[in-house]
Amino acid sequence: MSDMIAFVKGKVASYGADWVVVNCHDIGYQMAYPHPENLHLNDEVFIYTYLHITENDMSLFGFESQDEKALFLKLISVKGLGPKTAMGMLSKCGYQSIVSAIESGDVTLLKKMPGIGAKSASQIVLDLKGKLVSVPTSSPKQDTVSYPAEIREALDGLKNLGYKQGELSAVANMMSENPGLTTEKYLKLGLQFLVKQK
Repeated sequence: MSDMIAFVKGKVASYGADWVVVNCHDIGYQMAYPHPENLHLNDEVFIYTYLHITENDMSLFGFESQDEKALFLKLISVKGLGPKTAMGMLSKCGYQSIVSAIESGDVTLLKKMPGIGAKSASQIVLDLKGKLVSVPTSSPKQDTVSYPAEIREALDGLKNLGYKQGELSAVANMMSENPGLTTEKYLKLGLQFLVKQK
């Protein structure tokens, strides 16, 4: 039932600090949304959604991308972490920062996120570390062919997370200054570097 409404496409009718109403064929869908700063009234939007159903409530949650929705679903699979807390994490810190913190086991950073204590932070890392980033084994791209295979694979992994080629050039140079690491270590290094650039 949670995928009964998989996405909503329409115009922004109204929005607030953590929600948006989308007018879709004269029906207003109100949903929790982590990025109201990107919205404008009457903008045409396409929002991926998750319908959370409990015994006493039905709530709609909206996301900018499939990746963001997938991360949200992973987060709420962690024991004791509800959809409102997961949405608060995305709103405050964003997709990249959360993935980076989990993959690098940064419990301190996770504890700074809204609604996350020491126990929850440790549980998130325990449950999700290594399950969020898949490194493809695709053939090397023309512009990264001179780098070792481990760096190329890590760069492909970052590209799959949504980072642009322009951002990855600086990362590739930084990685090449740290020779002999594994793909996983290059990936963590790259994520930490990119988060610091924000």
